[in-house]
Order: sequence, then C-alpha cells, then structure tokens
Amino acid sequence: MSRNKPLGKKLRLMNRIKSNRRVPGWVMLRTDRHVTQNPKRKNWRRSNLKL
Repeated sequence: MSRNKPLGKKLRLMNRIKSNRRVPGWVMLRTDRHVTQNPKRKNWRRSNLKL
C-alpha cells in the first residue's frame, strides 16, 4: 500500500486499528466472564478491510 494516503482513509484505518483489540480485563470481571471475546477482532492476514 502506498505511503501517501488520503486523510479520510487514514482516519478509517485508525478506527479499525483501535477496534482490533481484546476485551479489557475489567469488562470480563464485571460481566463474570460472559463477555470474553471481541466479535470485531480480525487477523491482518486472514481478512481484508472493506474501506
């Protein structure tokens, strides 16, 4: 991917990077481990972003 990206694309990529994190430990504690996985997680090699 090129280094020079439009600002809108950069912002969308940034939001996807932020959302690609695990569920925090305090959320697991607060929900008695009912919430343990993030359904929005993705692997960079297995799935493509639809931007």
